[in-house]
Amino acid sequence: MTTEFFMAIVPPTKTHQEKQVRVVKGKPVFYEPAELLAVRQKLEAHLAKHVPGEKYTGPVRLMTKWCFPNGKHPPGTYKTTKPDTDNMVKTLKDVMTKLGYWVDDSLVASEIIEKFWAAVPGIYIRIEELE
Repeated sequence: MTTEFFMAIVPPTKTHQEKQVRVVKGKPVFYEPAELLAVRQKLEAHLAKHVPGEKYTGPVRLMTKWCFPNGKHPPGTYKTTKPDTDNMVKTLKDVMTKLGYWVDDSLVASEIIEKFWAAVPGIYIRIEELE
């Protein structure tokens, strides 16, 4: 089974790493600031359109290509500024798990994450079963 699609959105720049902590009754409590919650909701709205008919239950490879508006950069060149790829994909995988793409994101045994400057912004996603 393979799932492949492109979401024509401006990729978010707020990432999972931006969670906050506060102390309640002497214990740390982690929470998402409003900006990160908005990112999660935006991703959920776009990803919900592409949920596969069946959840992946075995090992998968997740390929994501994050295409940021190129502005003054040549389209197709690698983006070497923040956000970091590992932080970007964490929120994406969490939302995909919530929506039922797979049983758990621990099934992602292989990841290819790239970020580019592009004339058409968006996020390309490909999930493929591994043997």
